[in-house]
Amino acid sequence: MIKIDLKVKAKNLPCEPGVYLMKGQTGQIIYVGKAKSLRKRVKSYWQKSNIQRFKTKVLVDKIADFEYIVTDTEVEALILENNLIKKYNPKFNIQLKDDKTYPYIKVTIAEIYPRVYKTRIVKNDGSRYFGPYTDVKAVNDILELVADLFSLRDCKRDLTVDKEERACLNYHIEKCHAPCINEINQVEYNELITKVIMILEGKEESLVGQLEVKMEQAAKGLEFEKAAKLRDQIKAINKVTQKQKVVAEKLVNQDIIALATEDNDICLQLLIVRSGRLIGKEDFIFVDSDDLTEVVTAFLQQYYDQVYYIPEEILLEFMIDDLSVIEEWLQHKKEAKVELKVPQQGQKKGLVDLAARNARYNLKEYRFKEKFSSQQLGKGVKQLQQGLGLNKLPIKIEGFDISNLQGTDTVASLVTFQNGQPYKKGYRRFKIKTVQGQDDFAAMNEVIQRRYSRLVEEGREFPDLILIDGGKGQLNSALRVLDELGQHKQQIISLAKREEEVFVPGNEEAIRLSRNSAGLYLLQRVRDEAHRFAVNYHRKLRGRRLTHSMLDDIPGIGPKRRKALLQYFSSLEKIKTASVKELTNVKGISNNLAVVIKDYLQHHLRP
Repeated sequence: MIKIDLKVKAKNLPCEPGVYLMKGQTGQIIYVGKAKSLRKRVKSYWQKSNIQRFKTKVLVDKIADFEYIVTDTEVEALILENNLIKKYNPKFNIQLKDDKTYPYIKVTIAEIYPRVYKTRIVKNDGSRYFGPYTDVKAVNDILELVADLFSLRDCKRDLTVDKEERACLNYHIEKCHAPCINEINQVEYNELITKVIMILEGKEESLVGQLEVKMEQAAKGLEFEKAAKLRDQIKAINKVTQKQKVVAEKLVNQDIIALATEDNDICLQLLIVRSGRLIGKEDFIFVDSDDLTEVVTAFLQQYYDQVYYIPEEILLEFMIDDLSVIEEWLQHKKEAKVELKVPQQGQKKGLVDLAARNARYNLKEYRFKEKFSSQQLGKGVKQLQQGLGLNKLPIKIEGFDISNLQGTDTVASLVTFQNGQPYKKGYRRFKIKTVQGQDDFAAMNEVIQRRYSRLVEEGREFPDLILIDGGKGQLNSALRVLDELGQHKQQIISLAKREEEVFVPGNEEAIRLSRNSAGLYLLQRVRDEAHRFAVNYHRKLRGRRLTHSMLDDIPGIGPKRRKALLQYFSSLEKIKTASVKELTNVKGISNNLAVVIKDYLQHHLRP
């Protein structure tokens, strides 16, 4: 009966572009799609003549209702679809499960004396960003070359305000031209920045040509030291740039995409070419997928929605239905021409074949690792994934807890479990710095922000699952922090103590795992271990504070004598039980003062 109602509802949809949202029995969004004609697309789900893939048949069986939003154009529908997929994380949408952030080289051209450094956070701040680089070593090699050749400043000082009387050490070891003390003027400094940008843009041949002319002129003018320095610069530039494989004769920027598939596992290979050089490659795995066109379409939408730079040309292995719409959307984002091409011959076809070959190798490696890891799974890991409907096996779990006593000495703990077992090297402790009084929400926000902003900045991998101690409020609070860091796809849940309910993003209702479930037992172990670790740290800090406070109250004891006493005896209890003679062994403690200490502690520190 429900299916008949949905068929009728679909027939009454407008024949205009838009987005449709499929809902499950409990009202949750299970699929988001876009259409050139809403009526034609949504009707197709219930047409018997329509040959459906297995995944689509499962989806149709679970649809209880749907909503739709009309847009003016197909491009608007594509943008809205992207935003709704981010918001609802629908179960049946193909999603790019990639939490890595790639390094860029940043040139702060908005500053009067620009800096050049590596960053993983791209901002609209007037700077120029080069990348992304998937090979961090390549970034470090380039930055080392820039530092050796051009001696640019690396300090964060605002030179429009701050002028120094003396230069720092870098100037004296010839690692900086010291614009802070006007040892180089702005014109000369910007000439160096222009040369750096030429290297980053792949125009090093032109730069080398300029340096060779200057070297010859210096030699003719008998400036042999200058000529030798220019010669060394040319050698250094050639050494670094030769490591990057030249794949195009022109200084073209391209992304090349190809796929490999086996048993519903798909590996999408991305090759990144900048200025005619292959600077990086990355592979993306899609599991339980059998539609290559849908995977490529989803990848193009989601990947280029989050990257800073879109190249002028993207090479594909085969045609896709929405090619012209995606091309128009990319041009709108880039504000310049972007072409999606399917080359049939020549050098570009060779690049696509190279990407396909890499995809096959990477898929083979992935399947081997998955087969091995599935045989080694810790108890409860698989059950946890199945019970909570997680996209990714929670091999690595990071759990957090907050501890305080009436708002004092607030601390947080982070514990790590690998494959169901505690991983002590991954434990961390945090003193809460920005929260006054008892506010566990704000404290949790601070520690989540501190932990994961650092991972983003350092380009380190996120855990498979984050566990927050608390209910829906704590979870939503942590989610907002992750969203600000651009990590909206990160798997995160919260566990409420009272009923052992699990809250998952996107679910209105809590999930109750079986009391005998190995998955629930694993969550409890992580939660309890985080609590134990936080409480121990809190007690340690509180005890240290009380010890310092009590010693400070003794007449004649200041910071230096207090420190000397604690270093000698290690605890307040040992100071109390020490004899007067033993107390005088501490530097700065006279016989009279030892008597005062002994008397004070016996009267104020009772067992």
